[in-house]
Amino acid sequence: MTDRSHGIPPNELDDADLHRELRHLHETRHDTLLEGSESALENHTTRMLALEREFLLRFPAEGAPDPRRTRAGSRENAGQPVTGTA
Repeated sequence: MTDRSHGIPPNELDDADLHRELRHLHETRHDTLLEGSESALENHTTRMLALEREFLLRFPAEGAPDPRRTRAGSRENAGQPVTGTA
């Protein structure tokens, strides 16, 4: 029998449920950090990271950074030459 005490495994969630679960975890993060026990925060973090990994696997384009938020994009936006890949 599968242990589901920490929710349905992310890879078993359909896309809509994955989005909903991830949104809910992000909404509750601050309260868990400030008011939760060490164990609650650890469980929250583990679940959040698992959901985020699954999200990035399914939706890599949605998880890609805005080019303007990278070093190269910032330099290009500022009119500076872009060298290297950092």
